[in-house]
Amino acid sequence: MAAASPRPVLRLRGGLAVALAAGFGLVAMGWPLLAEPGGVLTETTSGPWLFALLLPLVTAVALVQLSDGGMDARAVAMLGVLSAVVAAVRPFGAGAAGVETVFFLIVLAGRVFGPAFGFILGNTGLFASALLTGGVGPWMPYQMFASAFVGLGAGLLPGRAPASRGGRAAELAMLVAYALVASLAYGLMLNMSLWPFVFTQGELAYVPGAGPGENLPRLVAYTLATSLGWDIGRAVTTAVLIALTGPVLLKVLRRTARKARWL
Repeated sequence: MAAASPRPVLRLRGGLAVALAAGFGLVAMGWPLLAEPGGVLTETTSGPWLFALLLPLVTAVALVQLSDGGMDARAVAMLGVLSAVVAAVRPFGAGAAGVETVFFLIVLAGRVFGPAFGFILGNTGLFASALLTGGVGPWMPYQMFASAFVGLGAGLLPGRAPASRGGRAAELAMLVAYALVASLAYGLMLNMSLWPFVFTQGELAYVPGAGPGENLPRLVAYTLATSLGWDIGRAVTTAVLIALTGPVLLKVLRRTARKARWL
C-alpha cells in the first residue's frame, strides 16, 4: 500500500505574503465593523473603492512572493488552468437560487495544493469568471477575497493524503462538512459589499462607527433575512459536487502534483 503523501508546506516568505494579503482582505472586507465614527471609511463609497484600488497591488505582491518562495512555473501553469476551469464552469450555476458551481473545485485544489495555492486560485478564478460573465463591479473584490478565504481554509484543513479507503472516506466527509460551513461564511462576507448601503434605518441597518459589538449582530440578522436561502443553496450545491467528484478529482490532482514533484 502506498504511503500517504505529504501536503505542500508554505515557505516562510510565501507564508508571510499570504498572511499579509489575507490580513488585508479581512480588514478591507470588515471595514464597516472597524470604522471609527467620522472616519473616512464611514463614507458610503470610500470603503469599497479603496478595497478595489488596493486589491491588484496586494494580489501582485502575493504572487511575486509565492513565486520566489514556493511556486514554480509548473504550479503557475496549473493555477492558470484551474482558474480557466473555474471561469468556464461558473456560468452553469450563475448563482440562480444559490446554485454555485465554482467552489467545489477551489476547495479540492486548496486541499491538494495547499493554502497558498487555494488562496490565489480563489482570487484569480473569480476574477477570470467575472471577466467572462460580465460580472465586473464594486462587488467583485469582495467575491474574489471571500472565495480566496474558501481556498485558504481548505488548504489549512488537518491531515495528509490518506492511503486507505476509510481514510479517503473520512477526508471526503471532512471536505463536505467544510464546504457547508465555508459556503455560509462566504455569503456572510459577501454581504459586506451591500449591507452598509441597503438599509439606513431599522434593526438591520448599519450604524456607522458603532463598532462590531453593535454592527455584527445586525449583519447576521441582515444575512438571515436576505441571503440565507441563497447561502444554503450554495452550501448544498458545493457539498454535493464535492461528494460526487471528490473521489476522482482528488486522485487526479494528487497524481498531477506527484508528477510535477510538488508532493
